[in-house]
Order: sequence, then structure tokens, then C-alpha cells
Amino acid sequence: MFTGIVEEIGTIRSIRRGTHSAVLCIDATEVLTDLRPGDSVAVNGVCLTATGKSADSFTADAMHETLRRSTLGALTPGSRVNLERAMPPNGRFGGHIVSGHIDGTGTIISLRQDGIAVWFTVRAAPELLRFVVEKGSVAIDGISLTVAGVTADTFSLSVIPHTAGATILSEKIPGSEVNLETDILGKYVEKLLRSAPQVAHKPDISREFLLKNGF
Repeated sequence: MFTGIVEEIGTIRSIRRGTHSAVLCIDATEVLTDLRPGDSVAVNGVCLTATGKSADSFTADAMHETLRRSTLGALTPGSRVNLERAMPPNGRFGGHIVSGHIDGTGTIISLRQDGIAVWFTVRAAPELLRFVVEKGSVAIDGISLTVAGVTADTFSLSVIPHTAGATILSEKIPGSEVNLETDILGKYVEKLLRSAPQVAHKPDISREFLLKNGF
């Protein structure tokens, strides 16, 4: 599990592509501190398993489903990526519950300066937007952000300078594609409501009996 608080920006050193998979080698510093093979690292919000580590980089495999659902397939050597290690048991919960399982991608359609902040408007598919609510949380490229507004086909966020500067959000322009993970709590609630048994309405037997018998 992650929190959506990006620890550092890493750089793709190399990508070895297979038919439906890829092996990423990522230059990093902070996340290497106690990283071991088998540990989870969120790369632009995608939970990947570290398969190897050197003094200044780590490797991770990306399978077909991961490449299909996310923007990782578009990365090239030199691309910068948001990195976050899995949350330790004694860690601070600074963002929200982020699983690292990407629901899909969205497209940034506009940026607007608003004082010190920047408004980002993101277009997303209806099946993702159903879980995006005003003042709720969403992870964009692994960054925990608060939704400021929602329309039929977009949602908007106001991003402070620290968040933009500490992540790759500062590099985004209209047309940039981003990974989206909606709030996992909303997905579970919908699942439970959808699978709940429908209780048929039963007539009030006592009232029917009274009316039938003239009471």
C-alpha cells in the first residue's frame, strides 16, 4: 500500500522490451535506502516489484496488463518518473490509500494559473469518473490529490507549488496522458451495493387482514 506522497523523481536509465512486457532500469537515490529485491515501488503510481538493485538504480518488470492500463509503455530512456516506496507500518499517512493498481489513464486538457496554485483539468472515461467526487481523493501518476470539481467528462484539481515541484506534474502540458487511480473505498462501496440481495417488498399482512374483514 502507498499514500500518494512522492518521495523523489527518478529517471528511466533503460528499457528492455519484450513482446508484451518490459524491464525498466530506473536511476534513483532516496528509494534505494532500504530497498530489497521483492519490495514494492510505485512508479508513476504503478505498483512494481523491484527485481534488482545497484548503488544508484533498481530494476522492475512490467507485464502486459500493466503496460495496457498505464502510461508506462510510453516511457523512454531519460523519462522522469514519480517514485514512492510502500508505506511502512510506522509511517505517516500523509495522503490517502493508494494501491498502485491503475484504473486507467486520463488526459490533461488545460492548465490555469490561480495565484500560487495551478488548476489542472483532466478528461477521463465515464467508468473512472463515477468514482471521482468533489473533495474526494484521486491519484494522478501516483500523487495524492484532492478533487476540486467534477463535470460529465472531466475533473479539476488545484495544485500547490510544492506538489508540482516535487513531482513530474510540473512537466505536464495540455495533451499529456497520466495514470489514474480512483478512491478504492468508493469502488468497494459500489461493489457491496451492487451485490447486495434485493429484498422484495412484502405487504403488510396485518393491515390487509383488517381491511378484508371490515375492521
